[in-house]
Amino acid sequence: MRPKVIAGNWKMHHGPAATRRFFSKFFGEFSPRLSGAEPTILIFPPAISLLAAAESKGGRPEISLGIQNIHWEPKGAFTGEHSVGMALAAGARFALVGHSERRHVFGETDAQVESKVAAAMREGLTPVVCVGETLDERRDSRVQEVIVRQLDAALLGVPEDVKNSILVAYEPVWAIGTGETATVDDVADAHGILRRRLREVRGDAFAQEVAILYGGSVKPANAAELLAVADVDGVLVGGASLDPESFARIVESG
Repeated sequence: MRPKVIAGNWKMHHGPAATRRFFSKFFGEFSPRLSGAEPTILIFPPAISLLAAAESKGGRPEISLGIQNIHWEPKGAFTGEHSVGMALAAGARFALVGHSERRHVFGETDAQVESKVAAAMREGLTPVVCVGETLDERRDSRVQEVIVRQLDAALLGVPEDVKNSILVAYEPVWAIGTGETATVDDVADAHGILRRRLREVRGDAFAQEVAILYGGSVKPANAAELLAVADVDGVLVGGASLDPESFARIVESG
């Protein structure tokens, strides 16, 4: 049974000082379990706050850090970008790749997602590959077409002999930051599509190893219900991850 993964994407919030305050308050709110499987906690702060997050989390093994975006080149004249090596040096062990805001606001393509996944895998950073449809695509009954296309492109960047796995996050674009949440049936259908596609492309062993997270207006009130859905191995939390108390309640739901 795959352990639950509770991930928080802070987007463009929490500078270094706010990051330190978050962890101080979070550790006061979050009570580790005395028995049973502890959920894996991933936090994706802004890159400028990664070092502060690494210092603040200390030796807590249940918490890992990630970077919100990477470039596929190891170095060069790419103003504003961060390489995989830089992310690793700052304390990141995961990277969001293909987040809907990167795709729809910054024009990130499937080919660029493939390149970023390949770079991450090559240098030891675990990619969290985001896939999801827009409202128009859902209304046109294109959910499977869109998320399978996005997943297939990302998998092209994963070597056949890979030793470490990836994570996948299904995030329907119309449910991100809108207060709208996909129904449990919507989530189960999409996650089932993704699990089947992983199995078709890479085999059962690979498919069973990959955690598939749901992201889209996750909050304490709906986290437990979402985490109980078939093939939902965790959640990718946006706004609710910014508040230590709120995020602690979501972690405890896992």
